[in-house]
Amino acid sequence: MTGKTAFETRHGFARNQVLLDNWRESAFSRWSFQNVGELVPSARVAAVPGSGEIPVQDFGGLLDEKVALAGGPETVAAFLTRSDTDALTIMKAGKIVGDWFAPHMQFGARHIIFSISKSLTAILAGILEGEGIFDPQAPVTHYLPEAAGSAYGDASVRHVLDMTVSLDFEEAYLDPESAFARYRRATLWNPGGGTESLGDFILTLQRLAEPHGRTYRYRSPNSDLLGILVERASGQRFAELMHEKLWLPLGAISEASVTVDREGTARTAGGISVTPRDLVRVGEMMRQGGMANGRRIVPEAWVRDTVSTGGDTEVWQRGTMAFLFPKGCYRNKWYQTGAAGGAFCGIGIHGQWLYVNPTAEVVIAKMSSQPEPVDEPLDLDMVAFFEALSRMV
Repeated sequence: MTGKTAFETRHGFARNQVLLDNWRESAFSRWSFQNVGELVPSARVAAVPGSGEIPVQDFGGLLDEKVALAGGPETVAAFLTRSDTDALTIMKAGKIVGDWFAPHMQFGARHIIFSISKSLTAILAGILEGEGIFDPQAPVTHYLPEAAGSAYGDASVRHVLDMTVSLDFEEAYLDPESAFARYRRATLWNPGGGTESLGDFILTLQRLAEPHGRTYRYRSPNSDLLGILVERASGQRFAELMHEKLWLPLGAISEASVTVDREGTARTAGGISVTPRDLVRVGEMMRQGGMANGRRIVPEAWVRDTVSTGGDTEVWQRGTMAFLFPKGCYRNKWYQTGAAGGAFCGIGIHGQWLYVNPTAEVVIAKMSSQPEPVDEPLDLDMVAFFEALSRMV
């Protein structure tokens, strides 16, 4: 009889059981979300050379505190378990106040952040805008002439940034016969990929009859397109751009990564992996109006527009996510919650959150391996949980 490998003993399944057709399924995702590069081709984003993290900070009694959620009071620790949390890091006034890790995630490990990747990509767009080489009001075809025959042929970069492209596409995460499944094959996230590049797929998408700019429509290809646009504007590959313009000036301690397709095109809509500590550093930079380590990374006006003054609440209300933030809106790939305190956030499927409460001076990164891509009741609990934590720390 063959004994269990060290991998199987630790994780409860063998490494050869984790495949492209199941890596986003529980319980495989508890490992794969931290090791995407073993499954999907990825590009490195180097960190600051020679830097090191401070040790894990214990939350202490906070884990035993109770928060009021829809189903009644629940301890912080119980909610972390119920919401399949892999890691939680909280920063207060620029200082790490606590880290929590599930047994299957180690301190310093990277974790895929899915659609928070969109928020990071938009930061790069904001940096380039500040440098005068990227215009959000320009037509998409200014940077990508070959988009002329697609849904983006008469769309502006602003429509792409704010998810208001009238795109005939659905985020059908679990439908293997959908255009979304074909999209994931193009990104090499699903079996059978490699026959069509991500860029080629995007250019096949067509538009709806409704004008661009009228309705918030969450469509991930918009954000992969944004990655292509910032590459065209800057003349740099995405990973190089992120390293130079964001990761180094931010003072990121750990290397990041981003998945790429057969041509090396970055999956900027959802393929970035970072550590929880570096993710809260991104949030803190946004809380500080675009500043980190005494230097400006992104223009203050861009941050202010993104997290407080920009966005269209009527456009948001016409979309399908207004239940989550009834008074909120969406701007430059970031969500404004509309709540007291001016909280804003980036959100990714399977329970990835970067929550920033400027008034409380709190930044929270939560990385998870929730079984379902989207769990709306749990998302509502999540917002209440973050609001409570902001008052407690």
